Amino acid sequence: MDAQLTAFVGVAAAMVALPGADFTVVVRNALASRAAGVATALGVAGGLLVHTALAVAGLAAVLVAVPMLFRTIQLLGGAYVLYLGISALHAARRRSGPGPENGQGEEGEQGGARAAKGTGRALRQGFLTNALNPKAPVLFLSLLPQFVPAGAAPLPRTLLLAAIVVVLALIWFPAVALLVDRLGRWLRRPRTARAIEGGSGAALTALGLVLVTGPLLH
Repeated sequence: MDAQLTAFVGVAAAMVALPGADFTVVVRNALASRAAGVATALGVAGGLLVHTALAVAGLAAVLVAVPMLFRTIQLLGGAYVLYLGISALHAARRRSGPGPENGQGEEGEQGGARAAKGTGRALRQGFLTNALNPKAPVLFLSLLPQFVPAGAAPLPRTLLLAAIVVVLALIWFPAVALLVDRLGRWLRRPRTARAIEGGSGAALTALGLVLVTGPLLH
């Protein structure tokens, strides 16, 4: 592995692992179930695949060249993250109400029947949270060319770099989901789960507000 490629793996790993909306959504859904957490993680990786494909194709440059298009995607992404945040805050509020402390009973019995639907929704949430992030295409567009050696064919190299990012996401986010599930007995205690749900909701709401109300990014 050449020095530039080694450096890129380090930069990409840090970029993927940096806590943000993706991380928050994976943790939140992993608290519901292992399947939901892993499905969300796979959705996030799918969103990254879209961004890296756009960067490799050069289409991400259009988002920079056409500010109105960029702003539209920024608003859509912010609105979706804001929706997830408000949903999480609402769920945390419901947890504070009366109900079985161990999470069993009627809600637990209905959980299995909703498993397939919940997994599909989690997959979509992970994908949309990442795919609607307006900063990602600009980041990839500016990052990938920095690690293409002079004289090297750009297409094969950028394809390799893009694949590395997606593989790292496929390792990191499912690992986060599985770790949350392993710690599930403690994390799913009513008070702990309520705190995490509320914290996740507050973080997602704040991120959504920044995207919706923030100035146009360049």
